[in-house]
Amino acid sequence: MANTKSAIKRIRRISSQTVVNKARKSRYKNALKKMNILIESKKKTEALKFLPKLNSELMKIAKSGIIKKQNASRNISRITKKISTL
Repeated sequence: MANTKSAIKRIRRISSQTVVNKARKSRYKNALKKMNILIESKKKTEALKFLPKLNSELMKIAKSGIIKKQNASRNISRITKKISTL
């Protein structure tokens, strides 16, 4: 257990950051799921409309450090490839 004043403060800060990070990660996962549903149901026009929003969401998550930038780029690349094959 933390025994210094600064360590106790850090524990408080980390717990609030964890809540924020979980919310961000949830938004990111929901956006990916929505896009995968659009791709599976072969709705190319809707998927193309949603692609910039998904791209924005992934880059925001990558910027905040929840996922790495390479991970976000890879996801966008794969999804774009899937959309183009529809």
